[in-house]
Amino acid sequence: MADDTLARRLSAQLLSGEPATDPVVVAERLLAIQGQDPRGARLAIRARSTGLASADVDRALTDRSLLITWLNRGTLHLVRSEDYGWLHALTTPQLFTANATRLAQDGVSPAAADRGVATVERALADEGPLTRTQLRERMDTAGVPTAGQALVHVLLLATLRGLTVRGPMLGREHAYVLVRDWLGEPARVDRDAALAELARRFLAGHGPADERDLARWAGVTLRDARAGLTAIAQELVERGELVDLASKPGPAALPPPRLLGSFDPLLHGWRSREPILGSHQGVVTSDGVFRPFALARGRAVATWRLAAGRVSIEPFAPLSRPVAAALECDAAEVERFLAVRP
Repeated sequence: MADDTLARRLSAQLLSGEPATDPVVVAERLLAIQGQDPRGARLAIRARSTGLASADVDRALTDRSLLITWLNRGTLHLVRSEDYGWLHALTTPQLFTANATRLAQDGVSPAAADRGVATVERALADEGPLTRTQLRERMDTAGVPTAGQALVHVLLLATLRGLTVRGPMLGREHAYVLVRDWLGEPARVDRDAALAELARRFLAGHGPADERDLARWAGVTLRDARAGLTAIAQELVERGELVDLASKPGPAALPPPRLLGSFDPLLHGWRSREPILGSHQGVVTSDGVFRPFALARGRAVATWRLAAGRVSIEPFAPLSRPVAAALECDAAEVERFLAVRP
């Protein structure tokens, strides 16, 4: 990948240039942040902002600015609440078949799945926000299978039907809520307009890119990705074989050395991770797990882990003194960011 393309992508990702000062601003730029690892989602915001703590993300979830739910590719994502409706309409219909298959594999019949969804809906309507543990108890009482992954896939079905999302934090646990109670009745979604917005917002946080990058990231068909990009063609500029929003400023300088969390968005926006990970792809990601890693001059140079509140950095090769010192400083910031919790 050309250095110019890498620099532009890092700028689009808010990893270089002016950092955000609000978790919602980060979510607006990236559109959807992988959220199956709660710490990783919060660290994605940390790396793109200044002056925040993990508690600020919790507050945004509790004040209804942000939410987490299954969207793009059937993976949990952190998004702005105002983006939920149209993203749900575009990226979830294609997930029903796989969900039905997994429910059957986990011993949940269609009738039991329907009973489970009805149980979740009734419990949330009657009792307000409830955690996954509390919803498991309600489903166990109703005789709905919850062993193994059955609980997860019943909860997924409820979200695919547009009934629930993960909204407020209850202490350190994330609670489910009814969409209609938390966000109000959903507005009608114009599919063509939504595809255009998807393309525009994807490029804002990931451009330069192409139609196949968009299709893979959002979990939509290549036809839909092309339709979205065609709808905003007058807003685009070609950069080699890729496109970007013409209105975006030029790229900032490469970011200083920085620690990124697990499942960081930098590894999910494009078909190839090679420009970032190089020969270390098998170290950073394997079997669907994405480890925390360190970035220097736009490339991965180490992995890291957190134990007993302290960061430990594991370089791929000896680091220069300036890079090592910068990463140690950022490690202290990670520790501070995660420690400030209610």
